[in-house]
Amino acid sequence: MMSLRCLCRLVLRFLPRISALSPNLLKTLKADGDVHSPLMKETAIMGSESSELPVDILMDIFALLEIPDLLRAGSVCSSWHSAYTILRSSEMYRWPQTPCLFYTSESDGDNVACLYSLAEKRVYELALPDIPIRRMHLIGSHNGWLVIADEMSELHIINPITGQRVALPSVATIEQVKPIFDDVGALQEYEFSQYFGEEELADPSFHAPSSLRNHLYAKAFVFPDPATKSYIVALIHNPVNQLSFTRVGDSEWTWLPPSGDYEDCIYIDGVLYALRGTGAIDAFDLTGPDVSRKVFMDDMKDYVYECLYIVQTPSGDVLQVLREQDVAATDSHGKDVVDISEMRKETRKITVYKVDMAAKEFLRINGLNEHVLFLGHNQSLCLAAEEFPHLKANHAYLTDNDGCIASFRSNHRNIGIFSLGNGSTEEIVPPQLWCSWPAPIWITPNLRKMSLD
Repeated sequence: MMSLRCLCRLVLRFLPRISALSPNLLKTLKADGDVHSPLMKETAIMGSESSELPVDILMDIFALLEIPDLLRAGSVCSSWHSAYTILRSSEMYRWPQTPCLFYTSESDGDNVACLYSLAEKRVYELALPDIPIRRMHLIGSHNGWLVIADEMSELHIINPITGQRVALPSVATIEQVKPIFDDVGALQEYEFSQYFGEEELADPSFHAPSSLRNHLYAKAFVFPDPATKSYIVALIHNPVNQLSFTRVGDSEWTWLPPSGDYEDCIYIDGVLYALRGTGAIDAFDLTGPDVSRKVFMDDMKDYVYECLYIVQTPSGDVLQVLREQDVAATDSHGKDVVDISEMRKETRKITVYKVDMAAKEFLRINGLNEHVLFLGHNQSLCLAAEEFPHLKANHAYLTDNDGCIASFRSNHRNIGIFSLGNGSTEEIVPPQLWCSWPAPIWITPNLRKMSLD
């Protein structure tokens, strides 16, 4: 018997696929190589009826679709839109979403982003009328949320599917940042102190509001916090990749006890685990009024510095991932590179360790078996391949996450699908389709809105 999901896909295939009902929803599809031709029209047909199925049956079908298909289904006719609306408002829609590549294109305007669906091998355009995304810095993503730094270096979290935008505490509340005003109280610049704990690493530097983000931000994370029914945002920032955090709705950033060289973070049961560039893991219990730093794991032995990630598997295990990259001295045509901005990084090896949280030991494992990694400037992900049939088991889906990424905006981006079996890399989207800045990032589409109560 045909499954409900296959039934709905079959129905959608033969019905007109139309543009979204909101400018924040998916608009059009592009064509290039593996990217299919446009399937969605620019006019709606909400007055017609395309199905006699009861709303409850439609909801059962829609609940098995990924978000791009769900949005198209909800735009077909009034009865389908009714089922779609009820499904969203009831929060019954929980189908696992395949991550997508979020990027911008030079052929589009400042307020348009692209979403490449790995499940469908199609590119969708998203109109973001209130967000000039081409002029933003993308410094993190998790569970459908992007963390962006605007043109005044202020941080926001946005959901590009729903259009929701939430302002985070002012950059002026970060420990090392001090605003400087003129005689009439207008902001002129920021003083950026270079201290690390009690140690002053260098003299302060001074930056215009528009340029501070180039020097301050490294990577950001958005974690749901069930205990408070809110969200925690952790921020790795300079100098020397220190840590601060805030909760949505707070008025300032909280500087965590001095340490640095952080690369990645995960949040488990109220504890923020922060991975350092030496392989060590620090733990911060964020549930109490006072936060202290504990060294949870010491430095790795025989460690050579590379990109590091910490990620939790679907079964709850914690993995530490080392990504080794080479800098190519030739361009894609084999010619020698003279300008540093033209150099290319290529991933040559990925090594995975299981973190024994009880024994506090690193155990090297041979590949991922039936799992998939998503690594880059996003919250690191490990997914079960059996739940995502369009993904390749024992592979890592890569984007850039170099801490100096803002300094080399025009560089070639290390984006691709890396095999942990044979070390080969295959292309995801042709490079000519995406801009190198803001750097492409993985995002998992999410239709839920963040409660600000």
